[in-house]
Amino acid sequence: MAADVDKRIPEEEKKISPQNGKQRPGSRSWICRGMWTLLVVCAVPLFAFGIKYYQDAQLLKRHVRPKSVIMLYHTCEMTEESVRTLGAEGLFLFSSLDTDHDFYLSPEEFKPIAEKLTGASCYLSFCLSLLSNHFPSVSFVTYRITNPADFEEEVIHDPNGETLTLEAKMQPLLLDSMTKSKDGFLGVSHSSLSGLRSWKSPAVPSSSFSASQFRVFLPPKNKIEVGDTWWVIPSELNIFTGYLPNNRYHPPTPRGREVVIHSLLSMFHPRPFIKTRFAPQGTVACIRASNDFYYDIVFRIHAEFQLNDIPDFPFWFTPGQFTGNIVLSKDASHVRLFHLYVPNNRSLNVDMEWLYGASESSNMEVDIGYLPQLELQSAGPSTPSIITDEQGNIIDRRDSSSEPIQFVFEEIHWTSEISQEEAARRMEVTFYPFKKVSYLPFSEAFERAEAEQKLVHSILLWGALDDQSCSGRTLRETVLESSPVLALLNQSFISSWSLVKELENLQQNPALSEKARLHLEKYSFPVEMMVALPNGTIVHHINANFFLDQTAMKPEEEEATFSFSSGFEDPSTSTYISFLKEGLEKAKEYLAQ
Repeated sequence: MAADVDKRIPEEEKKISPQNGKQRPGSRSWICRGMWTLLVVCAVPLFAFGIKYYQDAQLLKRHVRPKSVIMLYHTCEMTEESVRTLGAEGLFLFSSLDTDHDFYLSPEEFKPIAEKLTGASCYLSFCLSLLSNHFPSVSFVTYRITNPADFEEEVIHDPNGETLTLEAKMQPLLLDSMTKSKDGFLGVSHSSLSGLRSWKSPAVPSSSFSASQFRVFLPPKNKIEVGDTWWVIPSELNIFTGYLPNNRYHPPTPRGREVVIHSLLSMFHPRPFIKTRFAPQGTVACIRASNDFYYDIVFRIHAEFQLNDIPDFPFWFTPGQFTGNIVLSKDASHVRLFHLYVPNNRSLNVDMEWLYGASESSNMEVDIGYLPQLELQSAGPSTPSIITDEQGNIIDRRDSSSEPIQFVFEEIHWTSEISQEEAARRMEVTFYPFKKVSYLPFSEAFERAEAEQKLVHSILLWGALDDQSCSGRTLRETVLESSPVLALLNQSFISSWSLVKELENLQQNPALSEKARLHLEKYSFPVEMMVALPNGTIVHHINANFFLDQTAMKPEEEEATFSFSSGFEDPSTSTYISFLKEGLEKAKEYLAQ
């Protein structure tokens, strides 16, 4: 039996061996190779999925942030072809905000626009529309920004509340301060200036307001510290949105917070426009002082008047600014003081523009002049019409036939305050980001430059650079507020701006006459930017019109200028930086002599 078994095994081996022989180890190798191939095939997508999961996780970690205003994420790599079809404006808008070039606007990157346009939902829609048209490969997730005025309740007048009497004072514009007066207004029609010539006194010399109406000046809940600024009426315009039409006679119906501002300015003239035709519009306020019961709030208003009516053509009268302050209780039941005025500390403080036709395309004349006084002042603190005892019984009443009720008001002591100048500066920076750089008066700028061994970055123009009578609007809204220019000015220059008329007057000043003369020699209308040594020598200068011509994009230049391979750079910013750096180089030549 055992022999049979022993014999059977070799027989089987013989049967198997000739057929399979060397195939057994090869079979194992083939199976191993197949298994490894299958493993690799399965591992590649898993590995790719892992990478994708990690990237998505990092993207989500970075992009999903609390209280984001707007999120943008690029869904495919932008090609050179898409750059060519994008256009200069769209690329400038997006890339100038996208500082880290990751095709994503974080809240911090969007902040410069948001601060300037808080509440301007129409601009947000415009911005998104522009970006969508230029970036078809970009997806947008947006969250609605609610304008506080949208849910603001109308102020209800309390017949038993306190009332405040305001008195208006005015000295009309000095016609001989206008440039056109030098040739006797040659070529200026009498009808064009009819509204200006006839406006000699306030439309309403005195008016009473409910104290509760001034609630609009109270700060929002997140702006209650001394020095905080906020928009009472937000600006809705900027360099991208353009200007409002010139061919208008009557202002739009005011709403919400606009009502009180409109009523106040209507005391001067019946046609106030509380939002100017050009940026920055609106009203900004700042808490100057505070205690447990009262605020001292300073404010600045950009508004203008339409002086002509049909059939005469429009005449726009734009003061540089309205400013003032109000001292009121924190519940707005009592107003201790109210003061509003047009500053008259500069030689020219009003811009005037008038049309020679009814259409928007009609020719326009422009001039600037001096307004000595336009002012609202409270006659005294607000007072109640009735006085009640602790039980609510009326013990005295004020009416037109009786003597006014006499009150004695306690003196207000502030527990926290800043200076009037500091509050004004903070509002100025809110309106004009370019004022993050200090612009010193002419004489002080050269003294500081000599002390710090720096050059003077000087701007000479007809109208003020930091108010609405300005002839340098484009300059201040573009290059002067760009981050690279701000950084270079802070590092290497002392900045100053001056009115042409002020430097003409300074020629009579022995200490400053030479510096003023050197500036005026280089000046050309309307704005001249200069780099000067501390002794007043002009080492470099450029006219605003020439500068704008230089930075105007030509279609054939766009492809070369806007390339992701070399990085994005705004032409106007790069040109101005080149101007400043050339000034630094030329100064070395003068100093070496």
